[in-house]
Amino acid sequence: MFEAINLVLIVGLLVSAWLVVRVRRIIDAVIAFSAVGTFLTLLFLQMQAPDVALSEAAVGAVAVPMVLLISLAKIRALLDNPKEAE
Repeated sequence: MFEAINLVLIVGLLVSAWLVVRVRRIIDAVIAFSAVGTFLTLLFLQMQAPDVALSEAAVGAVAVPMVLLISLAKIRALLDNPKEAE
């Protein structure tokens, strides 16, 4: 049972990491990056490391994507043509 869960989490991690570098829009890459952090959090929980999982959840799945989205919004506000930021 645990092997199947680990396999699903690792495949999800690899797919979302692949999406980070392959998608065309920046917002989609940030969402995929957040999914990477979520899958890493679940993997750390599966490996019975709750302290590392909590840190990864706070930083990798929430804080960094939020900073990236806020900075993207500020960059778009400064541009004459917001479509340039995509």
